[in-house]
Amino acid sequence: MALDLLPASMLKAIDLLPDTKIPVTLFTRHSIREEVAGKGLAGYDLQLTNQGRDLAEAWGGYLISNTDRSIQHCISSPIQRCIDTAALMIQGADDIGQASHTHHIEIIEQGLLVEPGSFVLDIKQAGPYFKKQGALGFINSFVNNALPGMKKPINGAVDVLELIYNTHPTQNGLSLAVSHDTILAAILAVISGRSVITKEDWPKMMEGLFVWFEGDVFLESKLKWIWRGELHQLDIRDFQK
Repeated sequence: MALDLLPASMLKAIDLLPDTKIPVTLFTRHSIREEVAGKGLAGYDLQLTNQGRDLAEAWGGYLISNTDRSIQHCISSPIQRCIDTAALMIQGADDIGQASHTHHIEIIEQGLLVEPGSFVLDIKQAGPYFKKQGALGFINSFVNNALPGMKKPINGAVDVLELIYNTHPTQNGLSLAVSHDTILAAILAVISGRSVITKEDWPKMMEGLFVWFEGDVFLESKLKWIWRGELHQLDIRDFQK
């Protein structure tokens, strides 16, 4: 079964989701792509494997079957493997036939979901460090505010969280936000107050966090998220201080 390749914690997370009246976003890494050699720096041209395509479709169908939600909104990095992941998840949801789902994938061009663009102010300054340190080293340097040309970690995280807040679905809704491992790793480290990220912390392909907010104004809201089978929360206002 295609779902055998899904990180096990994703299935466990479904049991921790809130009531369907509360909108939820799945902020996820793309599905299984072609392998890359080196420091974990994947080119933009790497595509999903056949297993990755099957997994994304199966996961989309499973979500709808087991959450009583419909996919109402979808945002994605402009990189093709992310767009394909989103489209295949929606296709899998369609195959269940229980509800209508969006077929519009909003491509976020301003860099918020593209690695490492969410956190970069000056790519000419930051780019050489990304190539030299590799993905893991770069994100560890970022969360410790030790790189030139980068946003402050909290500011970078808040920018992405506000994007997700503003694209949240309505009641009985599920939204998809498809991005890359570096983006998820950085966001998770910052909102969890982590200063060190290890290989074990790194998001696997097709692994993500379920996110939702309590409050009608982003800056006054409470963020809740499920990551690897655990529920967490923080107040956005306190987080920014």
